[in-house]
Amino acid sequence: MPSKRLLIVDDHPLFREGLKAILRRDPSYAVAGEAGSYAEALRTAKDCRPDLAVLDISLPDRSGIQLARELRQMLPSLGILMVSMHAKVDYVAEALKVGALGYLTKDAATDNLLSGLRAVAAGQPWLDPTLSVEISRSLLAKTPRAEEESHSAYDSLTPREREVMRLVVEGLSNKEVAAALEISVKTAEHHRGSLMRKLGMQNSVELVRYATKLGLID
Repeated sequence: MPSKRLLIVDDHPLFREGLKAILRRDPSYAVAGEAGSYAEALRTAKDCRPDLAVLDISLPDRSGIQLARELRQMLPSLGILMVSMHAKVDYVAEALKVGALGYLTKDAATDNLLSGLRAVAAGQPWLDPTLSVEISRSLLAKTPRAEEESHSAYDSLTPREREVMRLVVEGLSNKEVAAALEISVKTAEHHRGSLMRKLGMQNSVELVRYATKLGLID
């Protein structure tokens, strides 16, 4: 049986090398391409047409969530395994919503990468075993009403507003947000103002508290 063609996307070359070392243990997979950014990943995917993709959520130019959405539109049969440092319910939910089948934490990549890829290659949803406990605890810690109240305003944000929000709570200025998303400063300011209005926030401090409550940041 031919090896599954794999695309690896992560902005840390050493981490990519670590993933490739793990993949060499199993001849079922062949690395067809790799990239360190959103833009490079799209170009590489067009060239190598992978069967599977391992995508980091945090990329220097745009979100890996947005990349997953774009890749699924380009290659509808692509199996996507998201990889992230973040073991947060919101990140997992967003990844699955855009079409990823699996979610792996970077800390567990050495032990669980191949298991995750086998499941995704078979079209089966898969979550890192070390992640499921934290997700369950987070979900059980919230009553249905509290869950609804916490997420209703956030759910009203557009995908771009969510990207801007994540960058703002990380401490980026409007100029830095614009550079990261390849948009104008004026557009970044517009998205920031819009999301603040929708969430009923007055300043960045309130926004950080809200993001912490949702589990977007520690």
